Amino acid sequence: MSLWEYANPARFMVLSARIVPVSGGLAALCLVVGLVWGFFLTPDDYRQGSTVKIIYLHVPAAMLAINAWVMMLVASLIWLIRRHHVSALAARAAGPVGIVMTLIALVTGAFWGQPMWGTWWAWDPRLTSFLILFLFYLGYIALWAAIEDPDTAADLTSILCLVGSVFAVLSRYAVNFWNQGLHQGASLSLDKEKNVADVFYFPLLVCIAGFVLLFVTLVLVRTQTEIRARRLHALNLRARMG
Repeated sequence: MSLWEYANPARFMVLSARIVPVSGGLAALCLVVGLVWGFFLTPDDYRQGSTVKIIYLHVPAAMLAINAWVMMLVASLIWLIRRHHVSALAARAAGPVGIVMTLIALVTGAFWGQPMWGTWWAWDPRLTSFLILFLFYLGYIALWAAIEDPDTAADLTSILCLVGSVFAVLSRYAVNFWNQGLHQGASLSLDKEKNVADVFYFPLLVCIAGFVLLFVTLVLVRTQTEIRARRLHALNLRARMG
């Protein structure tokens, strides 16, 4: 069976209907376990105190904010190359989820940064590129809403997604590109000296799994909604023409 078979809206609806209850249930379980474990069962950090526990919201949200855009990029490229409507609708469905993740990352980052840096905001390379990514999310969602023809909207938003991907990359690797800046290095690293301590690491992994599963669930549900809306739009057009 080819993966491209699920570009058929009917088959996608059947598959996603099976996945959503499982992914949604696992997301709820991981989030409850991870957040309770992280916020209530881990000690305060010897330097950052209880502020460090924002990591359980900030890091997963920041990861999903960037990877949601990557997912939108892949779906947009599939639309531009193969013209599969499900991929365009999946990219559209991921936009609002991604912007919420970006907003969570920005807000929690401000609350984390204020006691650590003495300021709510700094024009740090990673923070600035992340803010620009947020603005691209706004533009992407607004562009979908502003254009009536769905195929034209898919084309233009796909191009916007290609351009915005530059800032998604910068948001992830700005610390590596520029040595200056207040933002710390990656919380998860193959380098044990840079990686967070195990007492924070394991609940963080559970939280990340919960956020990923939540993202998958929300995107699938929103894609289902977009497919139904497209069908309704087509029926209305037929009724007017008839």
